[in-house]
Amino acid sequence: MKLLSDIIFLKRLVLLTIVSIPALASSVFSSTQQVVPQVDTTKRSSIKPGLKSNPADTSKSSDKIEYSAKDSTKVDKKEGVIYLYGRARVVYQGLELDADYITYNTKTHQIFASGKHDAKGKYVGRPIFKMPGQGSSLADSLRYNTETAAGKIYGVFTEQEGGFFSGGLAKKQPDDEIHSKGQTYSTCNLPHPHFGIHITKGIVTENQIITGPVYLKIEDIPLPIGLPFAFFPKPNKKSSGIILPSPGEDYTRGFFLRDGGYYMGFSDYFDAKLIGSIYTGGSYDLNLTSTYTKRYKYNGNIALSYSSIVTGSEGTKNFGRQKPFAINWSHSQNANANPGSTLSASVNIRTSSYNSLTAAGNTYDPVALSQSILGSSVNYSKQLFGDLFNLSLAARVNQDVSRKTVDLTLPDINLTMSRNIFPFASPNRVGDPRWYEKISFGYGMISSNAVTSADSLLFKRQTLNKFRNGVQHNIPIQMNFNVLKYFNFGTSVTYRETWHFQSIKKTFIRPTGSSTTDLSRIDTIPGFNRYGTYSIGGSIGTKIYSTAQFTKLGNLKAIRHVMSPNITFNYQPDFSDPKMGNYLVARYADGKTVPSSKRADGTYDMDVNGNALKPLTYARQEGLLYGGAPSGRSANLGFSLQNTVEAKVAVPNDTTGKGEKKIPIINNLSISTNYNFLAKRFKLSPIGVTGSTPFTPKFQVNYGATFNPYLVERDSLLNGRSTQVAPFVVDKYVWQRGKLPRMTSFNLSFDYSLNPEALKRKNINQQDQREQNIQKGMTPEQAEAMALVSRDPNAFVDFKIPWNFAFRYAFNYNTNDAGDQARYTNSLSFNGDANITPKWKVTFNSGWDFQTKNFTQTTFGIYRDLHCWDMSFSWVPFGTYQSYSVDIKVKASVLQDLKLSKRKNYYTRY
Repeated sequence: MKLLSDIIFLKRLVLLTIVSIPALASSVFSSTQQVVPQVDTTKRSSIKPGLKSNPADTSKSSDKIEYSAKDSTKVDKKEGVIYLYGRARVVYQGLELDADYITYNTKTHQIFASGKHDAKGKYVGRPIFKMPGQGSSLADSLRYNTETAAGKIYGVFTEQEGGFFSGGLAKKQPDDEIHSKGQTYSTCNLPHPHFGIHITKGIVTENQIITGPVYLKIEDIPLPIGLPFAFFPKPNKKSSGIILPSPGEDYTRGFFLRDGGYYMGFSDYFDAKLIGSIYTGGSYDLNLTSTYTKRYKYNGNIALSYSSIVTGSEGTKNFGRQKPFAINWSHSQNANANPGSTLSASVNIRTSSYNSLTAAGNTYDPVALSQSILGSSVNYSKQLFGDLFNLSLAARVNQDVSRKTVDLTLPDINLTMSRNIFPFASPNRVGDPRWYEKISFGYGMISSNAVTSADSLLFKRQTLNKFRNGVQHNIPIQMNFNVLKYFNFGTSVTYRETWHFQSIKKTFIRPTGSSTTDLSRIDTIPGFNRYGTYSIGGSIGTKIYSTAQFTKLGNLKAIRHVMSPNITFNYQPDFSDPKMGNYLVARYADGKTVPSSKRADGTYDMDVNGNALKPLTYARQEGLLYGGAPSGRSANLGFSLQNTVEAKVAVPNDTTGKGEKKIPIINNLSISTNYNFLAKRFKLSPIGVTGSTPFTPKFQVNYGATFNPYLVERDSLLNGRSTQVAPFVVDKYVWQRGKLPRMTSFNLSFDYSLNPEALKRKNINQQDQREQNIQKGMTPEQAEAMALVSRDPNAFVDFKIPWNFAFRYAFNYNTNDAGDQARYTNSLSFNGDANITPKWKVTFNSGWDFQTKNFTQTTFGIYRDLHCWDMSFSWVPFGTYQSYSVDIKVKASVLQDLKLSKRKNYYTRY
């Protein structure tokens, strides 16, 4: 296996050399072209020394040589040579040249520039040259002929699109050919790089590059990997080409050729890459990725993955073929591209078996591997009529991988007013508004078209016929004012209009045999139907402040308690009366009505004449998108009380002696409940409590609970031949018997980081940086580089943070209304990292599953900073995805294939 890994590594280096040289050569020779202006040699006799080679360009060129020196200037009139010493500078026809020593021979028209050795023997003051619109380049020395426009550069060092060129000699010929010898390309930014691709010699013309031997050097050691010669086209734009695959062996799938395909460079703003893998066991993978961008407008990427994987051994019952696929699309719009409208997309769709069969696309991402709910959306929003209305359109897909179901919404429309309007307000009002001028109107509309289906049946005809759609309009009318100076009072009337484009008809079937349960058949009838509802409400609220001052409790000076009570009232009539047309009377197949009060033994409550007390009714919109009209009258009185407690303490170290600070004790402890005056039973709703308590600025505990205020009694029920005691809730309050409300749910959660600055830096790297790139606009190369960084966890290793440890805990407790059937869930996750040395960092990520009493997926990592290289080790020591990987690679994304990798995949057992 080691031999196979070495062969793969050598193959990749050769491939890298073949693929990379055109771009490298193009960049390195363009740096020498900055030094000398282009000259038409067929007209060279008409060019006089000291004159511009392009007389038409008078804006950026000078027909004279301008020179200066910091230390001294010497002129040899006999030889015609000008000597410049110490921070010398020459400007000629757009060329800017700075060096410690420069000479200009007026007879031979030669400019020579170099540095000097200081007292310690260090070579300083190297020539720095620059052409208009180009970057600066550094050299050991250079010669330039102002008449022929030919020149030589010795030991050049320049940066070109993330790479650095150093050493060697570059010479520009009068016919615009450039000859190069002994130059090295590397992504290492040191003048003496740790590694590089060495170009022994080469010739560059306008459309092609011809080189002699090229090979790879690491720490100045030439490797026996290279090419004797090469011939490359020299396009000035992206070009398409073949991507050679990597050979190898997989224990379960056989020998393979992996990640081979074709790159399509359609333009500088749009490209695509189609790669695939094939295995001798019959499996194969296909991947299509594409990036696109429009500077200062938008950018995005698309990734389509499809696999056909053979599982099991042929001839066994486990043998079969699975075909998982995944679709990913991300689109971002520059915030300033189109003010008033935005378009964004985040699509993540995959089959339920994709992550498990492909290890999350061979990323081994623990978050993706444990993710059971996938959400995707495409959103468009626009402001209408100035900024009065906001329109948003969305398409959403929520996928439950564990249940293999999909909720599809296409489209989802939301139209709302950004602010209410006051139709009775006078535009020329002076003084306080009258009561009717405080009346405001609003409007909101939602519309959806949705369906829920098994993922395997999503695009079947029977599923497409089950789409539920509708439109709902909301018109709130509000008026707010103050009462007795300290109370905020508000009233509202809300009208809601609901439209559906289907209705249902329900037919009941009498039970047969020993069954006592009626059966029903539901028919969906197409056609427009509507219903309208309204409600009347009001609210009143205030704030109560109380402060306790202390003088003899040390640094504690005061405790402040702020209470915010709020009372709401809402009335809604009964819309289930069959006379309104929203509800229908339930009937059996023989036409008789279905009684509503059915006993457990299958009999019905009757009046004195033997008739059912009330027939059963059902809503015509039951089960549709927005459901049917609400049934039953309600008059709800809601109550909530919010509490905030904080302390004021003295700061002993304050230099003024009067320093104080506020410390929060309780943040928003809220108690709420609701009472329905018109309910026949159980008028009081459960009591809810939520809140949070900060113990330190870094540590806060969030909690919540629900309490049931009704008594529980127990009765004996005959279950077969045994008698069981079953609890049930009765319509009596617990305080009638001197008890407190019963807790039916409780939740608690907290997270803590011993170094929160680490999390802050990581969020900046992963989120804010992405937004900054959108604002600035990126080229396709930059977008691809950022995508690679986002997929590489090592890209976020920050050696400025010596260590970090963070954890999160969550606990949930639930029971039924009677307080039985308690269910507990709690989870703990933790992660951290530490610098062993300034160049070594270790990381870990794990958790504890309290139900299985075992660790969740655990990952250990080691990272070594090698300046322009890095080394990383990742290990999943146990569990389903047990695996490890070792990577030594160049940091720069432009040479991402220059790496050595050793992996043991989770499906490989050797």
